[in-house]
Amino acid sequence: MKISAAILILLISAMICTAMPDTNKSVVMIQIVKQPYDYTTPWKQTSISQGVGSGFIIEGNRILTNAHNISDSRYIIVKKENFAKKYIATVEFVGHDCDLALLKVSDESFFEGTEPLNIGELPQVNSVVETYGFPMGGTHISVTKGIVSRIQTDVYIHSGADSHLVIQSDAAINPGNSGGPVIYDGNVIGVAFQGLRQADNIGYMIPTTIIKHFLADVNDGSYDGFGSLGVNIFDGLHNDSYKEYLKLPAETEGVIVTSVLMNSSAEKVLQKNDCITKIDGYDIDNDGMINIYEQKYSLSEAVEAKQIGEKVDIIFWRDGKQQNAELVIQLNRPVFEFARLYDEQPPYICFSGLTFVTASRNFLETWGREWLNDIPHVLRYLLSDSQNLNKDPLRKEYVILSEILPDQINVYDNEFLNKPIESINNKPVRSVEDLRKAFQNKDAEFYILKFMNSEIPLLLDSQEAHIRNDAILKKYNVSAWTYPEEQ
Repeated sequence: MKISAAILILLISAMICTAMPDTNKSVVMIQIVKQPYDYTTPWKQTSISQGVGSGFIIEGNRILTNAHNISDSRYIIVKKENFAKKYIATVEFVGHDCDLALLKVSDESFFEGTEPLNIGELPQVNSVVETYGFPMGGTHISVTKGIVSRIQTDVYIHSGADSHLVIQSDAAINPGNSGGPVIYDGNVIGVAFQGLRQADNIGYMIPTTIIKHFLADVNDGSYDGFGSLGVNIFDGLHNDSYKEYLKLPAETEGVIVTSVLMNSSAEKVLQKNDCITKIDGYDIDNDGMINIYEQKYSLSEAVEAKQIGEKVDIIFWRDGKQQNAELVIQLNRPVFEFARLYDEQPPYICFSGLTFVTASRNFLETWGREWLNDIPHVLRYLLSDSQNLNKDPLRKEYVILSEILPDQINVYDNEFLNKPIESINNKPVRSVEDLRKAFQNKDAEFYILKFMNSEIPLLLDSQEAHIRNDAILKKYNVSAWTYPEEQ
């Protein structure tokens, strides 16, 4: 009887082992050639660089990796361990806000002998996990063991603006490891994606809640992204005086709305000083936390569980009365996009030597590593308070005079450099497209450009500006005076 039981246990163990894919057969090396755009002179590209990352095969003969591995890529090849042949890969979908991307390889022979990895669930703290990848300098898979030490919401470095759940472990993420799978009990529980410069042996991984959202999002053939409520909140209910001020019951817990993003899904529902106490059935505490995934995480997790266009129920208090509402989850991005941009040529205008670009983090980072301290005051002011400064619901972006290519027609215009333009010939400039159309109007005698924080306008003689424009473009080797030319 004991022998039979032992045999049964061995058979079950063998069946379990058989069901588990061989991780080494699923992990791939990714070699990338990159060439980003120059955000000061956006008709140019910067120098070419090469990098190495990791990825792994999932269901459907797709390769999951980090967005930062393949951003601004011009050429991608993938290879398997112990195989010399390299295969061309292309980007199928990319989510820069969650640092994930899917690659496809048209040559089906690449997938021979491979096994797709299964996507698992969130691990428990203290779980022992294994990180697979190809650290730089090696051609064989490296496996690093670590212990899950924390799961929390944090900023994803790739975009520099988006915050999602991250898993922290004591297994360092080295260059080249990014994009590799993190395995627990035979299943993927994360994608390795960033380390911590200030500390050794600390690595972060993207959890499966984010991975599954990304994969579900692209099922319809496009990537929409992670949505939000479109409100700013703070945890003022720790102060009992605030409860009295807002006419709330003494036992109330929740968060207070400080502002509502223009054109957001919440604009017609919520307003300043509303107190949100419940979201999608989850009670919100005074720290803005909810019980979800058997732990306490930010209330944003209830929103991130939804796809764009789905709805979420909220309960809130206003003027001493409790109310219910339904919100549609949208991207709700601000006019001044703080997230880094990738892959696409930035829109610009170079007219009579005056170069205009959209206000973006990429442009601000051209000031260097200390850009936040070194950018002009007007741009710091715009960055820190763009939501309150903008009262125009039709504004698509802010447009900045980023560069002046010196010529006789613009020799006195340096005082307008790095300032946002507000209008041209008394018409508001809400986008690069507005400015392009204005410069195409040759009937105007002058182009009168008004800038933020400037009492005097910049003046251009229309006829002379068009005459000089072609000569300036040729002199400075500018390929086109505007991009895109038509919208």
